[in-house]
Order: sequence, then structure tokens, then C-alpha cells
Amino acid sequence: MIGQTQAIRPSFREVPMPIALDLDDFDHAMLRVLATEGRIPATELARRVGLSKSPVQSRLKRLEEAGVITGYRAVLDPVRLGQAHVAFVEVRLADTREAALQAFNRAVLAIPEVEECHMIASRFDYLLKVRTADIHAYRRVLAERLSALPHVASTSTYVAMEAVKDG
Repeated sequence: MIGQTQAIRPSFREVPMPIALDLDDFDHAMLRVLATEGRIPATELARRVGLSKSPVQSRLKRLEEAGVITGYRAVLDPVRLGQAHVAFVEVRLADTREAALQAFNRAVLAIPEVEECHMIASRFDYLLKVRTADIHAYRRVLAERLSALPHVASTSTYVAMEAVKDG
């Protein structure tokens, strides 16, 4: 209709590419520090990157508003929390139509042992990172929760022996 616009919602296959923010060397330096020390005071961050406090605070606000910095969080030690066992699980679905994918996505979010879930372009559909106390706990999660997810046709598990680089 002339004079009217319609909102078009992209499907998961038509997700627009994010617009890259123009970051300078100071922005990158700040982000490197924040990635490992998220609770650093602005004055110390300013000292480390060679700026005064006010420009650092302005840059932080800009980076947060632009979505470059999405939040701040505590990094927990899973071993000290009794969650040392890591398994990577390939999941193949019996149905990959949009409704089936959405049902799987919603259901997997409710499983706390699933630390990460990625849709993959491969011979399988999803790759999960699952963290549990030990292999026995993992077996229970696999049998009772992962295998019961909507549309799961099969799974394959790979147990991590050591994290060489994690995060």
C-alpha cells in the first residue's frame, strides 16, 4: 500500500549482518583489559590505556550502548564447583523445519548442564557443551534430558580430557 510501511521480521536464515562499530586503538586496548578484568575501576583502566578517566567513561558508555560490551559477569571455576566433567555432544534432529528447530532451541535452554549450544552446518545439527560432575552424572543427563529433547534422532558424545584453551 502506498504511504504505509510493513515491518518484515527476518527468519533465522535471513538474519541481517551486524554493523561493525569503528573502534580505535584505545577502544581495543580497553576491551582487552575488560575481557580479563571486568571489575577494574575506571581510573585504573584509564591509567592502563593512557587516557584520563572522563574519556574512558565516555568510551565505556558508547561501547555498552552500541552492544559491543553486552555485560559484566563473574567467571566461575567449574572444577571448584564440582563440575569438572566436560562433554561435547553432536545432536542430529529427525526434523529440521523451523518449528522443530524452535522447539529444540526452547527446550535446550532449560537444561542447566548445557553450557553452550550451537547450530552447526554439518552432518549433524547442533553441538552442545555439557558440564557435569563426572561421567555418571553425564550419562544421566544424556539419558534423561538430552535424548528427550524435541526431535532428537541421535547423539554422539566426545569427552574432553583437558582444556588447553577455554574462554
